[in-house]
Amino acid sequence: MRKRMGGVAMITAATFLAFYSLPSQKEEMAQEVSPHVTEDQVSNLLNGDAFVPTNQVPITLVEIIDGDTIIVRVKGKIETVRYLLVDTPESKNPKKCVQLYAKEAFLRNSELVKSGNLTLEFDLGNTEDSYGRLLAYVYVDGESIQGTLLKERYARVAYIMNPPYKYLEQFREDEGLAKREKINIWSRLNFLTNLGFNGCLP
Repeated sequence: MRKRMGGVAMITAATFLAFYSLPSQKEEMAQEVSPHVTEDQVSNLLNGDAFVPTNQVPITLVEIIDGDTIIVRVKGKIETVRYLLVDTPESKNPKKCVQLYAKEAFLRNSELVKSGNLTLEFDLGNTEDSYGRLLAYVYVDGESIQGTLLKERYARVAYIMNPPYKYLEQFREDEGLAKREKINIWSRLNFLTNLGFNGCLP
């Protein structure tokens, strides 16, 4: 009994309860459900805590910078997190104007990161950028924030610096579907270029 969230197999409460209540069948059921389920995770779910996949790291939101960057507390340390593989219009870069749709991307990102439990997932060889910011996939309650921003036409796929990436093809698919609707960042001719976004608020 699984459902897919953010590309990670999530275990339902019913499965956990069955797993927890039948000690003699624990090993057999764990193999059927997931080889990564631990008794601590079972206990957390039964106590009402959020289930965190083993390849994700829980974080606490500290500040929202813009549509694709946040400041968080992770493992007791304050870190700036740049969303891996996506780019939204600029609103805080002192070298650039406030670009079209930057405020909308910021507001949508704010809604998302404040709507549930946040986690990070890192990609092999792509964990930090040249500014010392963490590069990561970011999830809220198991749903990809990058994926949502792409689907809702607030972000583009960008900064493919060190492939392969785990979710690049999925993001490209999300972006391809978004382009067809010609909404938000895809609504203006020549707004998107190979160098980024080309357009400022009046």
